[in-house]
Amino acid sequence: MSGKIAYEAIDKNRSQLEKLSLDIWACPEGGYHEYNAQKWTAELLEKNGFTVELGAGEVPTAIKAAWGSGKPVIGFLGEYDALPGLSQEVGTQQKAVEGQAYGQGCGHNLLGVGHVGAVLGMKAEMEEKGLKGTIIYFGCPAEELLTGKSFMARGHAFDGLDCAIAFHPGTANEVTMGNSLALNSVKFHFHGVTAHAGGDPHNGRSALDAVELTDVGANYLREHVTTDVRIHYTITEGGTAPNIVPDNATVWYYVRAPKRETVDEVYDRLVKVAEGAAHMTETKLEIEFMGGCYQTLNNGVLVDLIHDCMVETPQEAWTAEELEFAQKLDEARPDQYAAAIAGYGLPEGTHLHTGVLPVGVEGDFGSTDVGDVCYICPTVTFNTACENVGAPGHSWQITSCSGSSVGQKGMIYAAKAMALWGLKILEDPQILEKAQKEFTEKTGGKPYHCPIPADVKVPQ
Repeated sequence: MSGKIAYEAIDKNRSQLEKLSLDIWACPEGGYHEYNAQKWTAELLEKNGFTVELGAGEVPTAIKAAWGSGKPVIGFLGEYDALPGLSQEVGTQQKAVEGQAYGQGCGHNLLGVGHVGAVLGMKAEMEEKGLKGTIIYFGCPAEELLTGKSFMARGHAFDGLDCAIAFHPGTANEVTMGNSLALNSVKFHFHGVTAHAGGDPHNGRSALDAVELTDVGANYLREHVTTDVRIHYTITEGGTAPNIVPDNATVWYYVRAPKRETVDEVYDRLVKVAEGAAHMTETKLEIEFMGGCYQTLNNGVLVDLIHDCMVETPQEAWTAEELEFAQKLDEARPDQYAAAIAGYGLPEGTHLHTGVLPVGVEGDFGSTDVGDVCYICPTVTFNTACENVGAPGHSWQITSCSGSSVGQKGMIYAAKAMALWGLKILEDPQILEKAQKEFTEKTGGKPYHCPIPADVKVPQ
């Protein structure tokens, strides 16, 4: 039976996997600063016989850890960055950990380590059965900034992959054919002239005025784009006091759309809006392009395969304590819980998901830099239940679950399902042949082109 040896190896390493996940949870690091997460993850992989390269794809906190030889080459896309402002203790009431500015509000401590578990399990079974192939763990920084894998791709980290998989913690066990959105990220910095706002305002040129006019223009632009386009922003610098004309101000924008080409078109129009605001206010505009990513492109062959593997992989039962924990978290957001129950078609009173949902067809309006890998090789993404059913995205409830036994169980389940998925690909070459044929048809055979220009540097 495929997977039995892998499951046993994952269980054997479970204490180490859980410790690594909890260590990363307790030391949350922002994008491109995941130094401890990188170090601890690399050490565990190296200890288990993987050849480890740090700084893969010219991204300092990235990892590329390989084992095996020959084809096929299968990639496992781990992440470990945290989110600002989502520090949280493990508990059912919102309470930040003192002194922590970040928190694992998207469960990336589980995400990164789940993929480690998968490659350790695969390695054990490949050795036992003498299976040929290469498995590669990728530690991918800064997914929350939506550029980490894009920079890695630009640096050729993913070259040579035959297929790839990405697990993400979620509120249910599911895989879908739906796609997330492509994205551009940009900061508009305006530079004006300061003056006393009361005494000599005529001598000032307000950078904040330029930001606000950009935002007004962007909001008018919304009327003239398709309904599936998303434009959103936050002002990161806007002055220091009402009686001082701000000479510097910054607004940070995301542009999203279902297709990369649409993002580029809307982005160009948004730049014109910012340029117009600079002309109107007689300020200077500095454009800082932060990066971008592609929409995801789930591969149908690999979707069906991971769905079957999820069904086949045993799930641990939730304890009474875990169910009570999840119920209290759901009670904190009854509106979100009701929407989730209705959306998933689950019975009222379900607070932790068990089983596997049918393959879905709908996408979402979020984004992930996994999309770039989807245009390099056949790729699949899926979710396992690592948090309460009604947990809002990027929330303190997710941070709480990610440091609990609830998150750990979902992580181990994902690791086993991914290991089985990879083993089935090694044992049946026709699966990959079909997946690659679908990939070529969907991409039209066009080579991947990174959305981040060569002159944009990796953030330090």
